Amino acid sequence: MTVQQQDLKNQIRQALANPNLGGALGRFAEAYALSRAKAYEGIDFEALREEIAALKAKAAENMEEMVARFREEAEKRGARVFIARSPAEVKEYITNLATARGVRLVAKSKSMATEEIHLNKHLEEVGLVVKETDLGEWIIQLAGQRPSHMVMPAIHLTREEVAEIFSKEVRERLESDIPRLVKVARRELRQVFLEAEMGITGANVAVAETGTLVLVSNEGNARLVTTLPPIHVAVVGVEKLVPTLADAATVLRALPRSATAQQMTSYVSFISGPVPTARTEGIGPKELHIILMDNRRTEMRDDPVFKQALQCIRCASCLNVCPVYRLVGGHVFGHVYSGGIGAILTAFFNEMQHSADIQTLCIQCGRCKEVCPGKVDIPALILELRTRLVKERGLPLAQRMILANVLTNRRLFHGLLRAASVAQKPFAGGAMIRHLPLFFAGLTENRSLPAIAAKPLRDRMGARPDGTGIKVAFYAGCLIDFAYPSLGEDVQKVLEFHGVQCYFPGDQTCCGAPARYSGAEDVARRLAQENVAAMLADNPDVIISACPTCTVALKEEFSRLLAADPEWGPKAVEMAKRVQDFATYVVELRKEKGYQPLAPVAARQVTYHDSCHLKRHLGIFQQPRQLLTEMAGAQVVEMAENDHCCGMGGSYSIKFPELSGPILARKLENIIASGAGVVAMDCPGCLLQIGGGLDKKNSRVVARHTAQILAGFLPATENA
Repeated sequence: MTVQQQDLKNQIRQALANPNLGGALGRFAEAYALSRAKAYEGIDFEALREEIAALKAKAAENMEEMVARFREEAEKRGARVFIARSPAEVKEYITNLATARGVRLVAKSKSMATEEIHLNKHLEEVGLVVKETDLGEWIIQLAGQRPSHMVMPAIHLTREEVAEIFSKEVRERLESDIPRLVKVARRELRQVFLEAEMGITGANVAVAETGTLVLVSNEGNARLVTTLPPIHVAVVGVEKLVPTLADAATVLRALPRSATAQQMTSYVSFISGPVPTARTEGIGPKELHIILMDNRRTEMRDDPVFKQALQCIRCASCLNVCPVYRLVGGHVFGHVYSGGIGAILTAFFNEMQHSADIQTLCIQCGRCKEVCPGKVDIPALILELRTRLVKERGLPLAQRMILANVLTNRRLFHGLLRAASVAQKPFAGGAMIRHLPLFFAGLTENRSLPAIAAKPLRDRMGARPDGTGIKVAFYAGCLIDFAYPSLGEDVQKVLEFHGVQCYFPGDQTCCGAPARYSGAEDVARRLAQENVAAMLADNPDVIISACPTCTVALKEEFSRLLAADPEWGPKAVEMAKRVQDFATYVVELRKEKGYQPLAPVAARQVTYHDSCHLKRHLGIFQQPRQLLTEMAGAQVVEMAENDHCCGMGGSYSIKFPELSGPILARKLENIIASGAGVVAMDCPGCLLQIGGGLDKKNSRVVARHTAQILAGFLPATENA
């Protein structure tokens, strides 16, 4: 473990040990989900974000033209516009302006663009007094911290902590009474507004057709900063440009709803030219200086993959729903910008090295992608970031050896798993391993583990199709093959019950997920070729997977990985056309053949956990519930947060057990609170995590894959 990785681990432990942090973030996350849903009532969110993504993408493509148009229109209205390529140019311009105008005191409104370039620190170093006037920003400035959230910078602090910070500033003992604290803030900041010679803001949107800046806030400070000081400087990233006022209105329909779950913020300001002020005696007319900052944004625009990140409208909804951010906050999961999108922006706007460890905290659950009003595929960009980091720096030796020398050698890999089934015997109690020794102990701290089967699925199922009829090739994946072979047999039973052959192509191997999620695309590519060859060998009609991660690999990832290969690319595409997930295929079979429900809904209650890959990536969630009702006669009782991550995340639970554990604990609480005796799911990884967690708690609730439940209720013959 490197020094940086150890430092990250220490930060995680400190954050988890802070009950105030966890309480503040947890309460907000729960309230946000409900409030956001209410704020979007009556609005077609999918249509709205399609519109925002399209207009932002087009604006990025025409960035130079937009900059030129904005500059022309803003200068017509009396503003002075400066195009800054780098942070150094921004700092130099503002420093020179302040020196020329005799500025001593600067009032600032909240601005992530200025945080990005550490402007406050620079201005203080050249002798200026800089005061943040946004309440949250002022609090963290007094605390000597950086923002932990892009919209609510002090969200990690409790009222008691704020009272302590204010008490030190005003040298008066203050109670944690919010109205009183707000009055103190108003009193202390009022003179700043009245005395500052320069006000600095950012902008939420910049409109090219009119040279207009758009600022939204829930406090009046932004308007005071733009009006009272005789000089207003706006630092605006060029990605904030949109073509028209109508486009700005489109962004504003989503920004407050996604950011703070409000239909509209308290203040929306449109600034076209210098705003009049009475404070001009002896100073001259009001000045508006707009600095359009690039700082590698055009480089991001020209990147075929990362240009998508410019569709971000900085609402931070991705942070509000992130299970990892909820645990540790932005000081751990972030640099200047927080969370998954923060890791991406940091890699471009600051330095790649600052993103290297931050991005590893992403668990790839996909909730950020689901709520993003700009349709930024943050998980995919995180994986691309990992891939580039691996190409630049390589993997640690041990990890590289495992991925390149073991995972890609099917006989060696499977031989080691077979050997492990023997070596585990001193620790296995029945089908579960509840304790491991020495440095392996952490693997069973929050959950039990399934014992590796003495006889894997590949030794139990036929390897070739037999006879006529529909041929279904079953892609098992490592967990079903070696840890849950009986689950694979249940998949076979259900399919054959519906009149199709199911066989196990013997040359199949790992789908490459460990390599892909580690950034080792060369390893993933080799595994993709092996699996394409194995699954197409007997020309099956359908290829079935009962693991969503494997389904995504077969259906999407292999085609992407092999796209440039003239031999394997077409084969991967052909294979992908035949891939189906288990639940969807069974539903289609029953509909096609006119099968009727096997039994009326009985009293047995089953709750259902939606795995991240199945629901968010593949869009499948109704089909398993339909099968549980129609075939097993179950009453599906929905648990709270049924589609929230269980904390597995593949190898994430091994790399970050301290984060995986609390996420799992919350999931188990929701399962038990549902009152159901069974929790169903369609992912063997989730089955390992949730089933192991329930076993560790000695819970009476049992975890089952949908195929296991269905197989247990099959009658001897079909009643079609």
